[in-house]
Amino acid sequence: MRPGIEVLLSDSAHLIASKRLGLLTNNTGVDHLGRRDVDLLRTTHDARLTVLFSPEHGFRGTEDRPGLPDGKDSVTGLPIYSLYGGSRTAAWAALDSTDVVLIDLQDIGARFYTYPASLAQLMRAATRARKRVIVLDRPDPIGGVAVQGNVRAQAGDPDSAFVGFLPIAMRHGMTLGELARMTNDVLGIGADLVVVPVAGWSRSMFYDQTSIPWVKPSPNMPNLESAFHYPGICLFEGTNVSVGRGTGRAFQVIGAPWLNPDSVLARLDRAAIAGVEVQATAFTPVAPTDGKYGGVPLRGLRLRVTDRARYDATKLAVALIAAIRAAHPNQFQFRNDSFDRLAAGHELRTALEAGRPMREIWEGWERDLARFREARAKYLIY
Repeated sequence: MRPGIEVLLSDSAHLIASKRLGLLTNNTGVDHLGRRDVDLLRTTHDARLTVLFSPEHGFRGTEDRPGLPDGKDSVTGLPIYSLYGGSRTAAWAALDSTDVVLIDLQDIGARFYTYPASLAQLMRAATRARKRVIVLDRPDPIGGVAVQGNVRAQAGDPDSAFVGFLPIAMRHGMTLGELARMTNDVLGIGADLVVVPVAGWSRSMFYDQTSIPWVKPSPNMPNLESAFHYPGICLFEGTNVSVGRGTGRAFQVIGAPWLNPDSVLARLDRAAIAGVEVQATAFTPVAPTDGKYGGVPLRGLRLRVTDRARYDATKLAVALIAAIRAAHPNQFQFRNDSFDRLAAGHELRTALEAGRPMREIWEGWERDLARFREARAKYLIY
């Protein structure tokens, strides 16, 4: 299997021949041997890398704070313009030193991830500057078949709806290249867009079935197990329950100092645990970047996927929220603005606050999911 960067250099080098290149990437922009795009492109004949752009978490993928400044790559000396806190004026001006803009980022397969928003912002700016955009595609790590959860009703502006601006499901089953095609269409960007596909990937494949090394796409995405839980468990970011930031098991655990695991498990809708094991656990976050319970011993639940084909993290997360609210009505709290932003509106929160049955909530998603499956079909590549 070859990611887009390898396909570009081996099969489609004419796309960048004699061009000045800009590159939006981070630590995930590597070939199957772990070599950086930056270094591969610098040694490519007939093309010249002139400028770098970085998304949330920075060029090295290690930062987990807002307002990342512009910088410089210590290896190449190339300028890095941060699209997550740097100067947009300077970044867009830097496009003048390019002929083609390349984008190579590992997405995670969930609506909440911010890399598609950075892609959209750069696509829009590049189009205004009349530069071609080439997306070097990578697999959806949790597969390209299942679509799950609620669906955002309509597209938003990636500048203001940075977390989930596309009209897609919580688990969307699309690659970044496919999302780029959708973005170009639904936002009416009109980019001169080329997607260089992954060679050898099919929609039914998960990341550990590829030959591409796992590089943490963000500091709190340690492995594929976390990625499978993320499309649902990320909703807890909009509550006063920890998702395990500050541990090595982010999004594999949830907890709080007041949480009683046995009481929650007794109230958990059993239909939500298809394909997943949920057990009592304890953990202590160390310097968590969400500020939740640093240094405080927490009681909680550990999640382990047992059947990838049956597991629906979006259903599990909603059922867990309902069970925790029932077990701890005086302790559990929504952080309304944050939760509603993740859930693409207030409807899910108000349904949970009203105590609506799980099956009623889940069934309420089905019509929108069917429409989404139909809408996304024209953007699929694999």
